[in-house]
Amino acid sequence: MTNTCQLSNNTIDYVKRYRCILDTMIENMTSVCLTDSISANFIKQMIPHHRAAIEMSENLLRFTTCIPLQNIAQNIICSQKESICSMEAICSECSRRRNTPRALNYYQRSNECILRNMFREMHTACTDNCIDANFMREMIPHHRGAVLMSQNALKFCICPELKPILESIIDSQEKGVQEMQQLLGEITQK
Repeated sequence: MTNTCQLSNNTIDYVKRYRCILDTMIENMTSVCLTDSISANFIKQMIPHHRAAIEMSENLLRFTTCIPLQNIAQNIICSQKESICSMEAICSECSRRRNTPRALNYYQRSNECILRNMFREMHTACTDNCIDANFMREMIPHHRGAVLMSQNALKFCICPELKPILESIIDSQEKGVQEMQQLLGEITQK
């Protein structure tokens, strides 16, 4: 949601790139060919999710002068790249872990609801001339989506190699949400 105020050229450039990243993420996450493996399906959808976080952070770093936010963005880039490598390394093995049609149905229904809400919140995040605040209003629902996707997958029989990755996603992104909420509160109160 864009404020009625006039957006600066920098904000317009930032928002255009963000919208492109978001559209690509949505396309890549929803066009995945799902299988009978919850583990593989999670990996196939989380990798484009992580790639979007990296690109969103790189987009922010073109504009921000806020050192705490630069640190958050750099941490996102580093941790998401590491997580992608970990998931790619186990994807073939995890694809062998099959789930029942009933489990797949429950998992997928919950996951679709999580994705729908995340996409909506990211798409309707308030936009104004504070790029730092815009980024956090966009990244907080993105991180929450990853937490909920991971928690959903952990309810089912998944490959053992994936469990520590999911637990790491939950831990790091819950901390990231708290950190950004605090910083967002400080920035918007100024």
